[in-house]
Amino acid sequence: MSDKIQDPTKIRNIAIIAHVDHGKTTLVDGLLKQSQTFRDNQAEMSQELIMDSGDQERERGITITAKTTAIVHDGYRINIIDTPGHADFSGEVERTLNMADGCLLIVDAQEGPMPQTKFVLQKALIGGLKPIVVINKIDKPGSRVAEVEEELADLFLELAVHEDQLHYPIYYSISREGKAWSEMPSDATAEGNLEVLFKAIVDQVPAPEVELDGPFQMLITNLRWDSYKGKYAIGRISRGTVRPADTVTLCKKDGTKAKAKVDNVFVSKGLAIVESQSGIAGDIVQLTGISDAQIGETVADENNPEALPVLEVEAPTLKIYLGPNTSPVKGIEGEFSTSRQIGDRLAKELETNVGMELETSDVGFLVSGRGELHLSVLIETLRREGFEFEVGRPQVVTKLEEGKTMEPIEELIIEVPPEYVGAVQMELGTRRATLKEQFASAKGVTKLVYELPTRALLGLRNTLMTSTKGSAVLNSLMIGYEQQAPALRQLRNGALISFEAGSATAFSLQKVEERGICFIEPGQKVYAGQIIGLNNRSEDMEINVCKGKQLTNMRTSSSDGVVQLMPPVKMSLEECIDFIEDDELLEVTPKSLRLRKRELDPNKRKRK
Repeated sequence: MSDKIQDPTKIRNIAIIAHVDHGKTTLVDGLLKQSQTFRDNQAEMSQELIMDSGDQERERGITITAKTTAIVHDGYRINIIDTPGHADFSGEVERTLNMADGCLLIVDAQEGPMPQTKFVLQKALIGGLKPIVVINKIDKPGSRVAEVEEELADLFLELAVHEDQLHYPIYYSISREGKAWSEMPSDATAEGNLEVLFKAIVDQVPAPEVELDGPFQMLITNLRWDSYKGKYAIGRISRGTVRPADTVTLCKKDGTKAKAKVDNVFVSKGLAIVESQSGIAGDIVQLTGISDAQIGETVADENNPEALPVLEVEAPTLKIYLGPNTSPVKGIEGEFSTSRQIGDRLAKELETNVGMELETSDVGFLVSGRGELHLSVLIETLRREGFEFEVGRPQVVTKLEEGKTMEPIEELIIEVPPEYVGAVQMELGTRRATLKEQFASAKGVTKLVYELPTRALLGLRNTLMTSTKGSAVLNSLMIGYEQQAPALRQLRNGALISFEAGSATAFSLQKVEERGICFIEPGQKVYAGQIIGLNNRSEDMEINVCKGKQLTNMRTSSSDGVVQLMPPVKMSLEECIDFIEDDELLEVTPKSLRLRKRELDPNKRKRK
């Protein structure tokens, strides 16, 4: 397949962009299946979310890393870049959009443009990409296509860089069923396919503007690695041709240049990569043999080593302490627990995770990312690989401007049933959020638009989910920086803390239930300083949860009857990160998540 197309005018490079859960990956599934990329009996034909290959992507139902695939349709090679829809992974979007010449903007027919729709569209229009709008899920009961079209027109008017971008085609689809139309259908249940989208991509997206005969040049926008071929440098060739065994120059970020030899040239074919005898200008290829390659660097002809502009991505907004475990039970449950092992793994992560930054401190590392989800995905990945470590409370990344400390500000959109609006407004009032807009949406819910500092978002999701019985939908997007406001007061109640090490008893846990919410169960091993519950009051309280009932001739083990306890509250990784305060840590191992005080000794803790 790869050798048949040697003409850049027969290549189309397109990115699929959208807000989270608007149907990007499902639409790519349909394009792959209807282009005869797979045989009829291949497993992928019955599979959903084919492009979401990672464990966490399948479990969370979101795309985390951008991926490329390719299909051939009517003699045209179409390279498709599936991008994440969550704002925390916007670094993935920024670095991959420069490989595309056009974009499919997917918008939910009920929800309309959302915060991340605005972010990805803005990046695409600044990059000069030709947009094709697809209004998806038109079969939803709450579908409101006409209003969504008007909202999109307003969005394009706000974001367009030049007038040509205000003229965009609109298509209508049900990606789950693999159907699309150029006009709103009168009967969405009728038979259909995605042929109109294939035609739109070929006709509307321009061919890549490249020099076929010039000296070779390619910007590296992604990396991957396997134990067979080593490192793969992925990017779109902007000039010339590359072949196996070619000698090239790697133009590093610091201005230095290094010689390298291309071992293999690979191109995408569906989900697989196939070896090719050459890669031509305009095509997306994967090169092996360039072991020192980093994202943002240029691979160029050895005689004309010209570097392309280095990729620029927006700065991180949150940082978190991550260091070797210091609890009394360290080294028992994890395979890798030393500072050196953790540091090596984080350095490797930096190579491919362009939205992340790393600082080394005396006691551990400061990892900076785009948001809580971005950081929690990294922590969960390390945990599954066998690492044992501790993390602190997320802190906002500030910057200095004209002697003033500036902090990131977010736009927060909350959709909630009308009966819970009061609870939402009360909570956001305590976090010094500014209400910008409030209106009833077509879905029968109230939409609230706030502006607030990023640090005020920490722990908000858990609190609102509790106060709205899980009905609130939150979406946020960073919109800029403002001068740092005074610190927020502690919004959480105090912690219930284990007084000594041992195994928790049902008898003692009754006292925990009387004073608050319990996080552990009878028989669970604890250590002094471990957080075992949430107090009903604002102050911390120490409890001896290992104490058993005193047995005498008058008091036997059964004389008080069977102890009845409520099931303990089990928190997820994100909930634990949201829970901890500045003087607390989260101990993360492959088997356990333990909340603890930073200072375990009660006397030292009181003196502090």
